[in-house]
Amino acid sequence: MEWRDAAHQNDAMTAAPTLPLIAIDGPSGVGKSTTARRVAARLDWQYLDTGAMYRATALAIHRAGISLDDRPSLERLLSMLNLAQKGERMYLAGEDVSEAIRSHEVTQRVTPVSANARVREVLVDQQRHIGSSGRWVVDGRDIGTVVFPKACCKIFLTASAESRAKRRFLELQAKGQPQAFEAVLEDLQRRDLADRSRAIAPLLKAADAVELDSSDMSLDQVVDWIVARHQAHP
Repeated sequence: MEWRDAAHQNDAMTAAPTLPLIAIDGPSGVGKSTTARRVAARLDWQYLDTGAMYRATALAIHRAGISLDDRPSLERLLSMLNLAQKGERMYLAGEDVSEAIRSHEVTQRVTPVSANARVREVLVDQQRHIGSSGRWVVDGRDIGTVVFPKACCKIFLTASAESRAKRRFLELQAKGQPQAFEAVLEDLQRRDLADRSRAIAPLLKAADAVELDSSDMSLDQVVDWIVARHQAHP
């Protein structure tokens, strides 16, 4: 699916009473993407990885050597931004960057990029265009509050900072990219603070979202809970 030159869908989104879409929001490291993929597979819906979109954009900005304060250069880059999701792989201008966008370097850069008002405007517009057809599972930090406020099912997935750091610590070890647990925890706490305090689309639980603390739950238990919650809707 190509996301370049997406049309504006705001009026249609506002007019629709509800949208058959599951919005999963929550802090860094809580497992939103993995959970959303599993939920989409169980329901035979499609999964939209908005986090990968921001990471790919951060990678593009980094490679171009552009400062977020350089508005003309940023506008040129965004006007040519060519992102595509094929299955679970993310492509930037035709290049598979699925691994590159998960690097520590990109992780360090993605928070200011995702907080940039112009970047968010461009990517949110693309996300709304894609999701307007319904039958999507979408995860992020402002999906239920900003991107898809008409989503029929909103979940705020959370967990303690320690449990999230442990999951990330083990994941990095498995990938051969070990880091000290304290450094992983500190990075999560830094991102939590930045996500909650940013002026543009901060991390918030939507008023009509249901909060699920997954600290002591397995992935299968979380997926079962969300699917059951969605299927219980009239």
